[in-house]
Amino acid sequence: MKRRQFLKDTGVGLSVGMIGTSFMASNRVLDANERVNIALLGCGGRGRYVARGLIEQGARLTYLCDLLDKRLDVTEQFLAEVQERKPKRVKDMRRVFDAKDVDAVVIAIPDHWHGPASLLACQAGKDVYVEKPHAHNIWESQKMKETARKYNRILQVGTQNRSAPYNLAAREVVKSGRLGKIGLVKVYNLKSGGPFYLGEAGSIPKDFNWDAWLGPAPERPYFQRLFEGGWHKYWDFSGGDLADDGIHQLDLALMLMGDPGFPSAVSCSGGRIIYRGDDAQVPDVQIVSFDFNNFIMTFELTNYPRYMQKTTATIRRNDVLPYWTQNATRIEIYGSELMMTVGRHGGGWQITTSGGREVDKMYGRPPDDVHELNFLECVKTRKQANADIEIAHSACVMIHMANIAHRVGNKKLSFDPQTERFIDNDRANDMLKRIYRKQYEVKI
Repeated sequence: MKRRQFLKDTGVGLSVGMIGTSFMASNRVLDANERVNIALLGCGGRGRYVARGLIEQGARLTYLCDLLDKRLDVTEQFLAEVQERKPKRVKDMRRVFDAKDVDAVVIAIPDHWHGPASLLACQAGKDVYVEKPHAHNIWESQKMKETARKYNRILQVGTQNRSAPYNLAAREVVKSGRLGKIGLVKVYNLKSGGPFYLGEAGSIPKDFNWDAWLGPAPERPYFQRLFEGGWHKYWDFSGGDLADDGIHQLDLALMLMGDPGFPSAVSCSGGRIIYRGDDAQVPDVQIVSFDFNNFIMTFELTNYPRYMQKTTATIRRNDVLPYWTQNATRIEIYGSELMMTVGRHGGGWQITTSGGREVDKMYGRPPDDVHELNFLECVKTRKQANADIEIAHSACVMIHMANIAHRVGNKKLSFDPQTERFIDNDRANDMLKRIYRKQYEVKI
């Protein structure tokens, strides 16, 4: 069946089985003062806020794309507060990729679609702002990097900590050697949580294409709780909270350490420790260790202690530091002379010595607006974005390395940074790439 006929017959937002054959690449060169036309793919909470931020930074929204009319309605109303002109509403991504009045797309659909949609957008000549994690598996991230360069696309990942001035200042402190020799970096994602149960299936919303939502993931029955966020709990759609939220801290930790590349080994312990017997697959406790040539980076995850808290909005927007001991999303850098603790998303940083005595500090602010402005500027200048796909690739690979180490039995795995494959472990290498449903195969 021809690809366009398939889309017509099924109403699918896109099929990736024929990547590279269906779109005429658009390479419109924008003037420095010209507004960037953007489209939003995925009208959930995060997507609409990113789109709003881009509009406030000078972009023009021309398309909204989502499979649900209700989300289109809510997002259109929300964005009308910052843009009078109504965007076109579509359910088929292909219309966005074909549109001449779209320069860039914001991809905020569920994680299992991030990679395929980004690949199609790049091949259609569109620049991309994709939410994290930008790929469901290591192979997808590799192909996104290759495709962005092949088609000369700006591909910015939504790991906005790389645009925060206070984080850039922290990186300079580390680089200066002021902390001394660093042998250990601890990354935390110690969040609260609870058990997860699918419950009753519920009814598929009217005019909602469940097959299109599943896309490359294996076919399964509709469940309302699965669709409404429960997909984060399943390997078919997600990498768990390590990928969904922890990647922010992991990517920032790599930046602070000068982007050292890939580790030579990964080990993992964890599982459903607290909520055994519920319906979730991903760990609620997960401890990971990454071996670099001259330091160890650990990652600790929980989804149960109710007293752990992410940095609050009050702290993020004022000259206040978190209470680090119960801050859920901190990074600790252990130098031979001094210790640095860093908070993401405006959490600031603090340098301490013996007895907790403060040596230095810097307050933070949320970097979303800076990150969004950086993307729009790069669309015009064609300079590499702060969280370009090549930079973001390492953190994405590492979260999948960690999950693979867990899924093969909580093992220690050796990794070849040159080939980006595991050494002498066929089972682990089989997980570098997912099995795509036939009509949604990614063929580069």
